[in-house]
Amino acid sequence: MILTGPITPALAQQSVWVQIEALPTLQAAQARARAYSAALQFVTGHALRSGWHAVALGPFAPVEATQVLRQLRITRQIPGDSYIVDGRQFARQFWPDGSVVQTALPTQPVTQPEPVAQAPVIPAEETRAQARASERQLTRDERMLIQRALAWEGFYNAAIDGAYGPGTRNSMADWQAQENFEQTGVLTSKQRALLIERYQAVLASLGMTPVLDSQTGIEMDLPMAMVELDRYQPPFAHFKSRDDSGVKLMLISQTGDDATLRGLYDILQTLEIVPLNGERKFGRNNFTLSGSNDQIASHTFAALKDGQVKGFTLIWPAGQDKRRDLVIEQMRASFRPFPEAVLPDIWGDPNAAQSIDLMAGLAIRRPDLTRSGFYVSGDGAVLTTADFADQCTRITIDSGAEAELAAIDTASGLALLKPLETLQPLDHARIQTGTPRLNSEIAVSGYSFGGVLGAPTLTYGTLADLKGLRGETSLNRLALAATSGDAGGPVFDTSGSVMGMLLASATDSAKRLPEGVSFSADRGAITVFLASNGLTPTASDLTGQIAPEDLTLKAEDMTVLVSCWN
Repeated sequence: MILTGPITPALAQQSVWVQIEALPTLQAAQARARAYSAALQFVTGHALRSGWHAVALGPFAPVEATQVLRQLRITRQIPGDSYIVDGRQFARQFWPDGSVVQTALPTQPVTQPEPVAQAPVIPAEETRAQARASERQLTRDERMLIQRALAWEGFYNAAIDGAYGPGTRNSMADWQAQENFEQTGVLTSKQRALLIERYQAVLASLGMTPVLDSQTGIEMDLPMAMVELDRYQPPFAHFKSRDDSGVKLMLISQTGDDATLRGLYDILQTLEIVPLNGERKFGRNNFTLSGSNDQIASHTFAALKDGQVKGFTLIWPAGQDKRRDLVIEQMRASFRPFPEAVLPDIWGDPNAAQSIDLMAGLAIRRPDLTRSGFYVSGDGAVLTTADFADQCTRITIDSGAEAELAAIDTASGLALLKPLETLQPLDHARIQTGTPRLNSEIAVSGYSFGGVLGAPTLTYGTLADLKGLRGETSLNRLALAATSGDAGGPVFDTSGSVMGMLLASATDSAKRLPEGVSFSADRGAITVFLASNGLTPTASDLTGQIAPEDLTLKAEDMTVLVSCWN
């Protein structure tokens, strides 16, 4: 498309741009700039100070930029959420030639820019009274449609209710001002038609289409220009991206009750498609999950009704918030479950490949690293190994309880975690009070396999020495074959008292210890560390020898999986 009319690049002092897209990577932005350049003039690409990359048109004088924005939005050659920017955030121009661009507003302009002539105000084709009369003929749905269109244009942010109060009137006047119409606060018939035409053009580009899915028992409007049905894999109907749109969605459908709804809420948060940053809201019979990162933004809604849990998840490329929000609004408004159909628990080939890293074909989010830990107080404080704790942007305990690093001592190898919400563990450590006996039997409780088994494993061995190889009195040497996942776990004596904490193996590549040699921080080091951080460890009054099955239960109640996320 070649722009018509006397439109030319502007002088630096007057420059503005029409920003079309923002993408997280240079490669993606270059590809989009190349695609737009095949049909449009004045395409430029700029690295942004935020680290993203903008594809824009310009530079133009402000009035010309408004004309370009309006013309290309009406003809649907640029996204409906394109907007005008002054270039303050532009750092480096990468398209077309990679040269450094001068921003629109230099701090010390050399010359005063000439005044820009304002476009004449377009007179209304109806009087205010005539416009009000035609407005009164609108149905409630038509009035709500106008509010939605104004919201899309960025002028209305209140309830979509069809009631035209001061907020709606002000937004109408602001839209009229942008379009150089007389600011009456009442749209004429032609103005309403123009506003709705643009809005519906955006909907058409998304392909919002009423879809009745007879397998899931869900009817709703879906962006069928962006997605197409791929497969059913309970409890989801998967829709894959169409034409490299980057958009995906799932319909959720399963029989169940309150526990099913809560379980789905918890499980979805373990999936890669639900980024960690976002709102989580669990209601009486429904929930909402939102999440975003530098690649995607997702929104999930599910509700329990008539013994069925139904809903949807929409996954949208990052940087397209306005179009995504419009789709979510349309989907939520049109969502209608009907009880005559629901996905069965099993679908398709029962012998199809399965993986514990997948849930209904979706990748489960896995931590970067796991260790063990154990409760040392009744309110859920956890002792763990220091070899990783200060390297995590997020730490969770067991099934996802958030925790913070409260204290760390790299010399002793100990770290203390405090849960963000108070926990009530079934048991916590009782610290041994006597001196342990050399060559006595010991056991370490730990998540040897990173939580795959869902419970800690007991590894048995013997107490080889009451000091380290260099004579360290704060260490115990153990004859025990441990894994890296066991580090941070409690070391039990035969009575079930905690006599130490297993330390992570040394990472000195020049020295390698024999198989079956491990070290633990002893009870004295633990006591001093906890006391210095405001915790008084519970002394053990256990005597005799505990049965293996009872030790297993005690270990399960006390030991936790500590996960590190980055």
